[in-house]
Amino acid sequence: MVNQSLSADQLRAISTLLDRVATRQRSDFGHIVSDVKPDGTLITACDRWSDTTLVEGLQAITQGEGVLSEEGSQVVPDSEAYWVVDPLDGTTNFAAGIPYWAISVARFVDGLPVQAFLDVPALRQRIVAIRGEGVWRNGKALSVATRSIATSSCVSLCSRSIRVLQRRPDRPFPGKIRLLGVASLNLLSVAMGQTVAALEATPKIWDLAAAWLVLEQLQCPIQWLATQDPSGFSSGEDLSECGFPMLAAASQEHLERLIPWGEALLQG
Repeated sequence: MVNQSLSADQLRAISTLLDRVATRQRSDFGHIVSDVKPDGTLITACDRWSDTTLVEGLQAITQGEGVLSEEGSQVVPDSEAYWVVDPLDGTTNFAAGIPYWAISVARFVDGLPVQAFLDVPALRQRIVAIRGEGVWRNGKALSVATRSIATSSCVSLCSRSIRVLQRRPDRPFPGKIRLLGVASLNLLSVAMGQTVAALEATPKIWDLAAAWLVLEQLQCPIQWLATQDPSGFSSGEDLSECGFPMLAAASQEHLERLIPWGEALLQG
């Protein structure tokens, strides 16, 4: 049976690995040229280097555990525990010189994230979540109480979810809209108390994997908007074309207020 926990040595090694990747990304920021992938999204040499470095590093730290990554294999590994990696979430921001992007890494056991690491290199912030133990930002514990003291009225939308505004033109949107341009950080903003909700139209598993665990650990309700939710994948399943529309909120009250807008996202 696979061990759900990571040892202290493994956690330290992961921290060192993330430090290395974050340092390289900060160094490359503002000095990078992007290419266009077949799906129309951007990629840079830094994305590719970060992906290779993280995949090789994680496989060395947790030998025998496979890795699913945005820029590498997008097939569910056949190991009992495996990693889901977005090496540079927010490439459009990164390539445009907007200093807001993230490194997203999560370890899955039994179809669910059990450890998650979200690094925001430009802000030098790292959020770590461990299922059943808690969430920390730069080593300081976060809690439902620390999130609940926030007074934000903002709602984070992804660029594709803007269409809900046209689908409910007779209804005022229940919040001040923010578009951060980084799926993982859109979702994280709810857990951090920066927004009261986040709506994501087409996130892939690598976009949401780490933020998902952070949200759950800080008791932020999640509504999966399609029939498929991102759990219990089969070994060998190709997730390259699978999106998981979702709504995350700071409370059940906020969730229920936004659900009609989430449902509008799937219309047509």
